[in-house]
Amino acid sequence: MSNPTSFCPVPKEQQPINEYQELQTSWFFGWVKLEPIKYVAKLVWVGIWSLIVTAPLAAASFPIAKFPLQFGLCAIAGSSLFITLAAIRLYLGWIYVKNRLYGETIFYEESGWYDGQTWLKTPEILTRDRLLVSYEIQPILNRIKNTFLTLLATFVSVLSYWLLFIN
Repeated sequence: MSNPTSFCPVPKEQQPINEYQELQTSWFFGWVKLEPIKYVAKLVWVGIWSLIVTAPLAAASFPIAKFPLQFGLCAIAGSSLFITLAAIRLYLGWIYVKNRLYGETIFYEESGWYDGQTWLKTPEILTRDRLLVSYEIQPILNRIKNTFLTLLATFVSVLSYWLLFIN
C-alpha cells in the first residue's frame, strides 16, 4: 500500500502536515502543547520580562513611593499587553496551519512567488488532515482562546479596580 502523500505535487516544506509538525516542534509555537502549568509559566515569563519595559513607563507616570498601587496596576496592565501580543502570535500561527489543513485545496509555490499553483487534496489526505484539525489543533486553539479570556478578565479587573477605588 502506497503512502497517499507520495502523489502530492506540493513541495515537502509547503505541505500542511509538515507545516503542522514544524509548528509543533517550534520553540515558541510549541508552548501551547505543554502541560497547562508549564504553558502558564511561559506566559508569566513573558509577563515578567515585559516588566523591563512597562515598569519604567509606569514609574514615569506614577512614582513608586507616592503611588505604589497605581504603579503596580499600570505595570500589570502593560505587562498583560505583551502577553496578549504573544498569544495573538500563537493564535495566528496555529490558525494558519488549521486553515491549510482543513481546506480542500492547497496553494503552493513551485519555485517562487510568481508561479503559485493550487492542488486538490485526495479524499484520504483531506480526511487525515481534518481529523488532525479536530483532535490536535482545535484543542490548541481552544487553549489560546481561554488565554485571551483570562487576559481580558485580568484587564477588566484591573480597570474596574482602578475606576472604583482609585479615582
